[in-house]
Amino acid sequence: MGEEKLRKEISLLGAFSTVMGTVIGAGVFFKVATVTKEAGSPGMTLLAWALGGVLTLCAGLTSAELATAIPKTGGAVKYIEYTYGKIWGFLLGWAQMMIYFPANIAALSIIFSTQLINLFQLDVTYLLPIAMVVGFSITCINLLGTKVASRFQSVALVLKLIPILLIIVVGLFKGSGETISLIPQTTGDRSFLAQFSGALFATLFAYDGWLGVGAVAGEMKNPEKDLPKAIFSGLFFITCVYVVINFVFLKTLPFESIVGNVNAASDVANKLFGDFGGKLVTIGILLSVYGALNGYTMTGIRVPYALAEEELILGSKQLKKLSKQTKVPYVAALVQVGIAMVMMSLGSFDLLTDMLVFVIWIFSVMIFVAVFILRKREPELNRPYKVPLYPVIPIIAIVGGIFILAVTIITQFKLAIVGIGITLLGVPVYLIQAKKVKKD
Repeated sequence: MGEEKLRKEISLLGAFSTVMGTVIGAGVFFKVATVTKEAGSPGMTLLAWALGGVLTLCAGLTSAELATAIPKTGGAVKYIEYTYGKIWGFLLGWAQMMIYFPANIAALSIIFSTQLINLFQLDVTYLLPIAMVVGFSITCINLLGTKVASRFQSVALVLKLIPILLIIVVGLFKGSGETISLIPQTTGDRSFLAQFSGALFATLFAYDGWLGVGAVAGEMKNPEKDLPKAIFSGLFFITCVYVVINFVFLKTLPFESIVGNVNAASDVANKLFGDFGGKLVTIGILLSVYGALNGYTMTGIRVPYALAEEELILGSKQLKKLSKQTKVPYVAALVQVGIAMVMMSLGSFDLLTDMLVFVIWIFSVMIFVAVFILRKREPELNRPYKVPLYPVIPIIAIVGGIFILAVTIITQFKLAIVGIGITLLGVPVYLIQAKKVKKD
């Protein structure tokens, strides 16, 4: 039903822009403060960014096999459901609907508001109202239709790459000549593993977003060919950009002035381009964050819609409603931004990002394992694309994912429990709805 109603309007460029536009957002500019704090040295910082990219690339290449074999709206929800059963697919959709996408929207809106206040020296009391207006405005853009949102994503991608490229090009040649040791070094009494794991985990929010493009596979013109191309080319380019721009940050400012400094990117821009030029680049950074918001909003609203299409969630009748003119699930969009606004009122940037990374990687590991399960269970399943170097790349993705989850549970136990708890709240919701549907 859903695939007949939703319009297939997303091209390879649109999918590539969604990967690039969703992943490149706040993380590349604002997670550098946490990464450097955890890493303790420039060499460890760059190693974390590089290996974070390799892990993400392996994850993207692995999940692309399922995305092309099961190119349905809902993305990862459908892969999990197909492999493990409806309740598991529902739990992922529930986690995405209640935590992952709203938390991303909330975190990005908060960081946008924070930087806007710093840029124009506004009163800090405007932080929450501005964040809410930003989150709602991007929802309104998506309500204009998939074609509008996809085109906006392509334009936003071009605009957001401008400040990144300016910082990279000027920074490589200008900089301030800070000495950078590429050898990962430990500091204080922390072990290599403790520093590296903390820094690697911090990079993952900056790399997050690649899985969401599968959610719009049902609206792509040629998902079998275009989806893996978009994921691979997008993530490879992003990894290169992240490593180089962080090298520029370290080359431009003393390491100590970057550690824990959420305004490090703006400070670098001011040092490279002067006060006025720095402000222009900061505006470009704000556009980058806004473009990322669009990517998460566009992919996020398809998740509750996909659950509602199968009558798996309370209020399915309303959530699967499409607007008459643009064929967008507008009720799902409003619910998503509503949850995000609640999170804006309760959370902080790092808290929200850490929780969403942990929860989504639980299901990401299940997706990587699903590739092995389906290869054995359904060898005849049509696979337009197969993950290269099988089984090496999927194994790297699985091991990396388990490492991330273990580190989170050890270092942020309360956060992990809250994330798991909210996810498990979906079990009674599913059972109640399943019983209701059975009666009907």
